[in-house]
Amino acid sequence: MDNENRKFDCSRGCVVERTDEGELKCDYRQGCCKLEVYDWLPGVKQEQYKDYFEVRFKNTRKGIYVNASGQTIKMGDLVIVESATGHDLGIVTLEGPVVSRQMKCKKIDPETAELKKIYRKAKIFDLEKWQEAIAREHETMIRARQIAAELGLEMKIGDVEFQGDGTKAIFYYIADGRVDFRQLIKVFAEEFHIRIEMKQIGARQEAGLIGGLGVCGRELCCSNYISSFQSITTAAARTQDLSLNPQKLAGQCGKLKCCLNYETAVYIDAQSRIPKVLNPLEFEDGLAYLMKTDILKETMYFSYDQSSFANLYPLPAAEVREIIRMNRNGQKPESLKGEPVQNVPEFISAVGDDSITRFDETRRRRKGGKGKNRPGQQNAQRPKNGGGRPQQRQAGGTRPQNRQGGQMNRQDRARPEQKNAGQ
Repeated sequence: MDNENRKFDCSRGCVVERTDEGELKCDYRQGCCKLEVYDWLPGVKQEQYKDYFEVRFKNTRKGIYVNASGQTIKMGDLVIVESATGHDLGIVTLEGPVVSRQMKCKKIDPETAELKKIYRKAKIFDLEKWQEAIAREHETMIRARQIAAELGLEMKIGDVEFQGDGTKAIFYYIADGRVDFRQLIKVFAEEFHIRIEMKQIGARQEAGLIGGLGVCGRELCCSNYISSFQSITTAAARTQDLSLNPQKLAGQCGKLKCCLNYETAVYIDAQSRIPKVLNPLEFEDGLAYLMKTDILKETMYFSYDQSSFANLYPLPAAEVREIIRMNRNGQKPESLKGEPVQNVPEFISAVGDDSITRFDETRRRRKGGKGKNRPGQQNAQRPKNGGGRPQQRQAGGTRPQNRQGGQMNRQDRARPEQKNAGQ
């Protein structure tokens, strides 16, 4: 199969290609789409959940459906499902007992909830109509943005999703305030000749729809697994002693990063065991001032000089609490300097152990090859005796002294031993 005819649709998690005969073929590509759920119970059957399946559509839209077709449906099948108007086409992404876990997470009771149905498996003409509707999404989104700007509405249309039968489209938009859609929907219906549904999303949800990589190098959490967004305040950054720099704390959506809430509970638990030091600790040799606190290690650092971080003495939080109690009773410990410094092993990265110059060459290469000397080094490279062998010294350890004009004559250079013997 030619790769030029293959198209990867990561927003829906499928691969679309045409065979040599011109037939359209769509296959499920696991792990490609957003909010992917791993089936950690493959092959396990559960009788009460055998007819429940998770069907996903574009981006993060998915739902639980009941198989009412009587056909054997498995994960990866493209199916026609029930919709409010007409029918839609989706991909089965989960089956078996894992669906029950998803239903519990979404608080869906199978006995009381009215779940929509799966009509049948998708056929070739269903796939053709589906792909025609998908091809209209981008140009529809661009035109919709132009119409919203012409009407002077303070909103941003982030994405457009067409239904499988092409009769309805969902317009996802972002707006700070209330927007009057009466005129907008009329213009959209006349322009696109489809049913219109407007769905407001937040800045975090828009980042999840678009996707991308965070500063950590991994995929954005909002596009990877987060489905319910919580409000995040600067109190989470203050709890973790982070600098309130909006450029570092804000994500690609312009809001505070969702990962600020990940370790907040751990910091709050650790801070509950750290005493509040409002006044300096009193020792017999002076006052000790609190300079910094390691929250996770529950260690507090004190110094006798309030304006210097040179000499810091670590104290465990429990010991600091005891010293505060002693000061309230009028007691003073001897000295902070006598406290032994705890040598706690620090984390060492294996990358830091290597030298960054280990790939540099120790020898300098000669320019022009091995046979050529550099300018000004010819006399240093050439042997002084003019031949291929070194000169022999005299018995007294001195070199031949018979020179004319600062150079030895040919006879002396040829036979230095005979010259010396004659002298």
